[in-house]
Amino acid sequence: MTAATHSTLFPQVPESADAVLDGLDPEQRAVATALTGPVCVLAGAGTGKTRAITHRIAYGVRAGILPPASVLAVTFTNRAAGEMRGRLRQLGAGGVQARTFHSAALRQLQYFWPKVVGGDLPRLLERKIQLVAEAAARCRIRLDRNELRDVTSEIEWAKVTQTVPADYPAAVAKTLRDAPRDAAEIGQIYAMYEQLKRDRSVIDFEDVLLLTVGILQDRHDIADQIRRQYQHFVVDEYQDVSPLQQRLLELWLGDRDSLCVVGDASQTIYSFTGATPDHLLNFRTRHPGATVVKLVRDYRSTPQVVHLANGLLSQARGRAAEHRLELISQRDPGPEPAYTEYADEPAEAEGTARRIRDLIAAGVPAGEIAVLYRINAQSEVYEQALADAGVPYQLRGAERFFERAEVREAGVALRGAARAGGNDTLLDDAEDLPSQVRAVLSTKGWTSEPPAGSGAVRDRWESLASLVRLAEDFARAKPGASLSDLVAELDERAAAQHAPTVQGVTLASLHSAKGLEWDAVFLVGLTEGMMPITYAKTDEQVEEERRLLYVGVTRARLHLSLSWALSRAPGGRASRRPTRFLNGLRPGSAAPGARGAGGGGGVERGSGSTGRRKRRGPVLCRVCGKTLTDAGEMKLMRCEDCPSDMDEALYERLREWRSDQAKELGQPAYCVFTDKTLMAIAEAVPGSEGELAGISGVGGRKLERFGADVLAICAGQELGEGDEED
Repeated sequence: MTAATHSTLFPQVPESADAVLDGLDPEQRAVATALTGPVCVLAGAGTGKTRAITHRIAYGVRAGILPPASVLAVTFTNRAAGEMRGRLRQLGAGGVQARTFHSAALRQLQYFWPKVVGGDLPRLLERKIQLVAEAAARCRIRLDRNELRDVTSEIEWAKVTQTVPADYPAAVAKTLRDAPRDAAEIGQIYAMYEQLKRDRSVIDFEDVLLLTVGILQDRHDIADQIRRQYQHFVVDEYQDVSPLQQRLLELWLGDRDSLCVVGDASQTIYSFTGATPDHLLNFRTRHPGATVVKLVRDYRSTPQVVHLANGLLSQARGRAAEHRLELISQRDPGPEPAYTEYADEPAEAEGTARRIRDLIAAGVPAGEIAVLYRINAQSEVYEQALADAGVPYQLRGAERFFERAEVREAGVALRGAARAGGNDTLLDDAEDLPSQVRAVLSTKGWTSEPPAGSGAVRDRWESLASLVRLAEDFARAKPGASLSDLVAELDERAAAQHAPTVQGVTLASLHSAKGLEWDAVFLVGLTEGMMPITYAKTDEQVEEERRLLYVGVTRARLHLSLSWALSRAPGGRASRRPTRFLNGLRPGSAAPGARGAGGGGGVERGSGSTGRRKRRGPVLCRVCGKTLTDAGEMKLMRCEDCPSDMDEALYERLREWRSDQAKELGQPAYCVFTDKTLMAIAEAVPGSEGELAGISGVGGRKLERFGADVLAICAGQELGEGDEED
């Protein structure tokens, strides 16, 4: 059996209709030969759904059952439509139309508009955001740029759910939707936006669908003409159709049933845009005689990855979960998914970068590796870690962190405040560096509490909050640092992350990874509050977050790594918990509702030097025996007030060595070792790599990089010039 998701670059066109069926598995063949009546294909991730439906169309065309011009294949992105057209040409069915809903509707609208209305079709508004801004201004409602993006998205949601301006507030209340502004205000802006479009004779992309629906409902002669043209329909990703797209599909069909839909309710992750799996789940109710085929043979992922994917869905609840598919891997066994717990986010990013570097060294192309996270603001620490490790990367679906508009604006504001120094009244009440940064960024939209819900406003806040956290970490590592020092640090980080890349590791959000796949996938930041995201309040929203993680898992072909950090910053309180979605699935965790930990094995700890699992018991002061809770004291293994047996001369030599190393590396001193780690080394005076590795803050990478120097200094040896250059 050939793999379902890969083909040769220039395959030969099959010689006959029967040859089109060669290489299909039994279920794919059942799809390809089901050419009459309604057909519903429930296709799991990696099961070759595009292969199945393109072979179905090609087989029907080559067998003379489906005239090419009578078939309309509809999907959701231009990329998917282009791929479908390419495959159909390779199979000898080049005359079939494969389009997005919008593309197909626009073509019909342009053709019939002169006949129905007269004159040319109104100009299509490429970007509606400027007109929404004008509508808000006319309503005397002030919107910043991010609120403007969110309100524009709300208008799009209202239109695809066929909600008119007057009904918008009630629709928000009914669906428990998190509106970015007062619903009445958005309804007012929405109404003014529609008025401005009418006054200027322009339409937007949603109008293309709405107007086509209106014409087909009112003009039966035109509806009949389209139905004579297109008699057979195929809809891919059917779980993502909106109510408006479903209505258009129904009007195209009329009273016929020559429809084939393909989808997977477990991959519904865009409900915030109006997508709903209900039409897929209700298909057999609307079409009682439908042929239903389930594709469950997974050609993409190893049995180990598939086992985890199935386990995630086995815990799901709700209507979509009732229709989940149990995937069966068709690949040879591979490595088990790796679960890694790190002390903090920088350690997680560094550990991820180290593993990626190892994979590349082992022969995995950088372009076949991806790091996937929940929100784009998480990218910065991974951009930094990969840049530090010399690993090329590329961002998908988002700008690099330091290229984002809000981050650039924040940098300008911080630079101006640094130049003004004590003359900036904004900093009058700011006593330390973090409070100075918070004061400056508060003028750019940062607040101590995050805004409710998701959207552009939340994205902007997350970016600014990342800068605030970075300032807190910087001040903790360099207590005497000034605002100018921080600005210099930001400039260095930006320079390191702006190196041009051609072939690199993909950094992407889970949403933008849909439809893609890689040999190796790293799912990072898997903690409660991020997965599921904090603002997922209802059961339905939480279940969509579970499906989002499922989509992430099923992107991996061979290598899969899942990780989380117990605290945000080094030395922070380890208060975070791994995502509930992995309970009962990761080794050593309890199944949902179970008491205590179930299963054997354990989670790898990301300290780097050993594979042994660390005890989680209390840390005791080695002097007085008191339980330690402060992160700094835990690093030293003693209370701050207890007498220290630190070798002061050794500590100073270590500090001098660290300063030289930091200058050579072009990094802050804390990136080599923190002050607390140097103190711990000077107290312990390790005599071997094992003893040095046992000190908190000395990970595997730092042991490899600096261990020889540190041990030499501890032994009282002088470092030679060659050693310093090394």
